Formats: sequence, structure tokens, C-alpha cells
Amino acid sequence: MAFKHINPSQAKALLVENHAVLVDIRDELSFSLSHDDQAINLTQSSLPKFLSETEKDTPVLVICYHGNSSQLAADFLSQQGFSDVYSIDGGYEEWKEQEIKS
Repeated sequence: MAFKHINPSQAKALLVENHAVLVDIRDELSFSLSHDDQAINLTQSSLPKFLSETEKDTPVLVICYHGNSSQLAADFLSQQGFSDVYSIDGGYEEWKEQEIKS
């Protein structure tokens, strides 16, 4: 199973339409300063709970700073059995930029 790439607009639509989960893998300080209201901060300490409590067929959207680290995390989640995983291209920087434009 491989993850898919998705842009922020498509990701936001999936959040609404498919009850996807948005996981933000940025560090806790960055997350605490600014994040999407629907995001959960996925860290090394929260990962085991996320893996055990999230249904494997739940769409998972992974966001990082610029869209690079999210690819590694999305690949990892795919390897853990999640069947519908997306890496958000452009990361949180692009996510916020699109909010400003809309």
C-alpha cells in the first residue's frame, strides 16, 4: 500500500466529505502556536494510541512544515496497515497560504 499526494484544497475537501483525520507531525511548539482546528499532533508519544485507536480504513491526511517529512510519515502509516493515506503537498505553509487567499 502506498500513500497518495494531495494538495491543501483537496485535503480540506476530504476532511469535510470523508471524515478524514488530519495528523500534524510538526513539533509540539509549532503545533501549539498554530494549527488547523481539526488537526491532531502526532508525535512519538501519541503514535501508539493513534495506531491502536484509529480504524485502518480511515482516510489519514498527514501534514508537516513543507510537505517533505509528511511523505515519510505517510509511508510509515501505510506500512502500519492504513489503506487511505495522503501526504499534503506544500505542508502547513501552503495550507495557511491557501487560507489567506480564500
